[in-house]
Amino acid sequence: MDEQEIQRINRIQREFFSRIVDVFEPPLPKNVPKRLRIIVSSADIKKGDIVLDIGTGTGILVPIIHKYAPGKIYACDLSEAMLKTLKENYPYAKTIAADTRDLTLPDSSIDVIFMNASYPNIVDKKGAFSNIGRMMKRGGRFVISHPMGKEFIGLLKDKSPFPLDKFPNKEEAISLFERFGFQIKKFQDDPELYILVGLKTKPLKCPSLQKN
Repeated sequence: MDEQEIQRINRIQREFFSRIVDVFEPPLPKNVPKRLRIIVSSADIKKGDIVLDIGTGTGILVPIIHKYAPGKIYACDLSEAMLKTLKENYPYAKTIAADTRDLTLPDSSIDVIFMNASYPNIVDKKGAFSNIGRMMKRGGRFVISHPMGKEFIGLLKDKSPFPLDKFPNKEEAISLFERFGFQIKKFQDDPELYILVGLKTKPLKCPSLQKN
């Protein structure tokens, strides 16, 4: 996919999610709050950790993350309308309107990254995970998750105005993330809960994947 197409799809997503901000406000479906707590606990957040929530939307994970007393919470999303609502509700979070691949946080500065219900939306995954690998400290954890299971995305595909990728199975995840310096620490694929936890163990396997 060329740069023009990536930008086009990102623009469609930005406009789409800005129109439906209210859909993501509570109350949440039954049992989803419990699953969100399980997702956040899977990252083993320590007091003082620097946390980045990618595709944060209106901040569904932010108050749960905050309970672990992190040093800082960065909340990133394409939609500034989503981030405006997040900032009103959770002023302690630092909001960033950007594509994951374009984040400019310092090298080796992040302890934990969440990507909850947003992995299928990321258009440039090579660029995104190259940048994630750059930003994360060795020993850092990233969590890809969905509190309603990976098959939920299949229900949205026909209605979505932009393409959605599927969540990787365990074998695909091992192959995909090893090149970015991650080892799969946990993999849970239940009908109503998907969690993949990657541990940053080494530099990028392929130097050509580094951002210029």
